[in-house]
Amino acid sequence: MRRAVCPGSFDPITNGHLDIIARASKLYDVVHVAVMINKSKKGLFTIDERIDLIREVTSEFGNVEVEAFHGLLVDFCKQRDIPAIVKGLRAVSDFDYELQMAQMNHGLSGVETLFVPTNPVYSFLSSSLVKEVATWGGDVSHLIPPAVRRALAARLGTS
Repeated sequence: MRRAVCPGSFDPITNGHLDIIARASKLYDVVHVAVMINKSKKGLFTIDERIDLIREVTSEFGNVEVEAFHGLLVDFCKQRDIPAIVKGLRAVSDFDYELQMAQMNHGLSGVETLFVPTNPVYSFLSSSLVKEVATWGGDVSHLIPPAVRRALAARLGTS
């Protein structure tokens, strides 16, 4: 069975994330979405809320498994016999950091990293920008799935 992981904090998941996961789901039998826990960051959504939202918006794919993980991504991969990490690249600036991470992960465990260029429509998109715009009342409905928009509006007290 061909397995891959799409890691991230997903606070919240955006259409850009969803595009990468959807594309990976066509290439692999199982795509694990690893919601990485960073205890030094306070998220807008709890880990459980993020997992629930991701499960809801990826349910149509039929081959996506979502779970939280704390620690090294290569350990997540080893524990689940996952040989590949799928990462979206928005711009050249992403590549510098992601290449270093890919080389470190391969050196630590032999896990390969596949880079998928993001859909140009989402090349500027990040969870941080979505939260910032939504906090100030901007319309982010075209940047996130409807379930995420509802959860974000409820969390921020906006409509």
